[in-house]
Amino acid sequence: MTNSEMPQEDRPALTKPEQLFPLIRQFSYRLTKLLILLPLTPNHVTALSMLSGLAASWFFAQGTYQDAVIGGALFVLGYTFDNCDGEIARLKNLSSEFGAKFDDVVDWLVDSVFFTALGFGTWVATDNMIWFWCGVAATAGATIDYVVDLFYYAKKSAAEDAESREEQAVVQKTPENLIDWLILIFHKFSRADFCFIVFALAIFDILWLLLPAAAIGAQAYWITDLFNRARGWRI
Repeated sequence: MTNSEMPQEDRPALTKPEQLFPLIRQFSYRLTKLLILLPLTPNHVTALSMLSGLAASWFFAQGTYQDAVIGGALFVLGYTFDNCDGEIARLKNLSSEFGAKFDDVVDWLVDSVFFTALGFGTWVATDNMIWFWCGVAATAGATIDYVVDLFYYAKKSAAEDAESREEQAVVQKTPENLIDWLILIFHKFSRADFCFIVFALAIFDILWLLLPAAAIGAQAYWITDLFNRARGWRI
């Protein structure tokens, strides 16, 4: 499939620096052009994302440098698949409410298992259990954020003029002031390309730095998610 056959929003844009981000899209655009040739549904690709993410977590839990690097590469692959499923859904016109919910569950599951596995692996490597509890705290934050999202969309669906989950996903806005920009950078950009942060830290053998940051950051994330201004940003 050529770029001209892809919808405008699904084409890779490499000519303008501001269109390079999130970086994961530059990977998923290219992988999608291969996956679209196979008899795969978006839910199949979501399942591949889940398997890649869980496999990555298993490697992170081993506590060795080599396993962490392998886990980092699998983590990037899982994020790439996670972007491909939506692209394939639009290209094949197979978007569904179930697919959106399945994708949300997989995102929560992979993030939660990742932080716990990383905490366990760092505990094994250092013989210091505090790292495990940092991972558990980050997992708890990710779980609370998932529950917040469930309540948010349930409330929207109960409204008389409620839009579908898919329609809500395409309602986008742009930042209007400094606070909006700070929320956008923290709440979206760091999440979209989080896999590259993980891979880079694994390469430099400092992946443990994520644990205290995530233990605190995950709580800040779900707290900001309580407010509408943190949702719907154009990235």
